[in-house]
Amino acid sequence: MGAPAGTFGPLAIAGTLEPYLGPVTGIVVDAAIFLAVVVATYVIYKSVVTSLLRRVFDRQGLDEHARRPLQKIVAFLVLFAGVTVAFGAAGYQGFLRSLATIAAAATLAIGFALQDVIKNFVAGVFIYTDKPFRIGDWIEWNDNSGVVEDISFRVTRVRTFDNELLTVPNHALTSDVVKNPVAKKTLRLKFVFGIDYEDDVEKASEIIVEEAEKSDAILADPAPSVRLTELADSYVGLQSRIWIDDPSRADFVKARADYVKAVKARFDEEGISIPFPQRTVSGRNEWTDPSSFGGGD
Repeated sequence: MGAPAGTFGPLAIAGTLEPYLGPVTGIVVDAAIFLAVVVATYVIYKSVVTSLLRRVFDRQGLDEHARRPLQKIVAFLVLFAGVTVAFGAAGYQGFLRSLATIAAAATLAIGFALQDVIKNFVAGVFIYTDKPFRIGDWIEWNDNSGVVEDISFRVTRVRTFDNELLTVPNHALTSDVVKNPVAKKTLRLKFVFGIDYEDDVEKASEIIVEEAEKSDAILADPAPSVRLTELADSYVGLQSRIWIDDPSRADFVKARADYVKAVKARFDEEGISIPFPQRTVSGRNEWTDPSSFGGGD
C-alpha cells in the first residue's frame, strides 16, 4: 500500500529507494514509517510522560498502592494512541478500518469468554478506589490470612505466615468479608482467662489488669479492662481487653503471648487455678456394685 499523495517526505524517500527495492519500495517505506512512529511514542512516554506522571503523583500524595494501576493505564493509552497514529501515518487506514470491524464483531464473543477476567478486573478497580487494604497490610478472609505483597487489576498476591504465596482473584476479596486488623493505628486484643469457681474473681481481675499495665507493648489509654463473660461447665471466664499501638501481625502475636504468660505466672503465685474440663457421668438405671459384674466368686 503506497503512501498518501501530498506527503513529500515519504514520496522522496520512496523515489530514492525504488532503484534498489523495486516493487516492494512502498511496503518497506510504510513499514518504516509505522515503526518510527511507534518507537517515537515509546521514547516520548519514557522521557516525558513518566516524568510528568511522577510529578503529578507526588503533588497528589499518591502512594504505591494507587500509582501502579494508574501508570499501567496511562502506558496502555499512550501506546494505543501511538499505534493508531502509526497506522494513519503509514497509510494503513483501510487496514485500521478492517481491524476495527473485526474487533467490534469479536467483542461479544470475547466478553462471554472472559467473564471471570472482566469480573476480577472490575473488582480490582473497586479495591483501588475503596482501599479496603493496601500493600503491606495483614488481612484475613474466609479461612486465610497473610500480608498483601502486590495488587493488580486481576489478582492480589498474599504471603501467608507460613511463607506461602496465595494468588487470589480480586472478586474473592470484594464479594465477601475481608478483615484488615491493621487498618487503624491501634488494635484491641481479647483473651479469656478461665479460673476455678472457688477462686476470687476480683483478685483474678486485678492481676489481669496489673500485668497489662506492666507491659510496654500494651497501651495505657485506652486502659486495659476485664469483663466476666462466661460461666462455663468447669471455669469462670474473665475476658481481658487490651490495646496495642501501630499493630502488625508479629506485634500482635508477641504482645499477646508475653501478656498471657505473665498472667499465668501471677495466677500460679497467687494460687489461682486454671481448671481442666470436668465431666460428670450418670446413668438412668440403679447403681450396681462392680463386684457383681463378674457373676461373683
